[in-house]
Amino acid sequence: MQYYEDIEIGAVDEFGEYHVTKDELVEFAEQYDPQPFHVNEEAATDSAFGELIASGWHTASICMRLLVDGALNEQAGMGARGVDELRWKQPVTPGDTLSVRTEVVDKRVSESDPKRGYVDTRLEGINQDGDVVISWLAHGMIERRNPAE
Repeated sequence: MQYYEDIEIGAVDEFGEYHVTKDELVEFAEQYDPQPFHVNEEAATDSAFGELIASGWHTASICMRLLVDGALNEQAGMGARGVDELRWKQPVTPGDTLSVRTEVVDKRVSESDPKRGYVDTRLEGINQDGDVVISWLAHGMIERRNPAE
């Protein structure tokens, strides 16, 4: 288990692999973001994107799953205080394979609860060509192993 004390500013990690299928892309969009360029190939061809693309929320959800499986399940996590700077950098299309890169950019002990540390992490979702498709700054809360120190 990784605690607050084990996390170092500047630490970079890369992990995960998720293949995006057309069926899954459309199914997610039909339920949560039914814009024409997410659910209809013909309409998508006439859109600004020129092809069917994943909802940005689907892309975020995929990256969140990769983050949980690749890092968060190994941490003494206590949830998050939010995210900032969410950006969809490039469309995700059927057949893309996504992975995640994280970098710890800041950390500090909570002033109100010494059992908790705050860790800010930059996340980038990356496609098979090495292009960043999504990014955000997460504000996580991690349990401290030794809160008295």
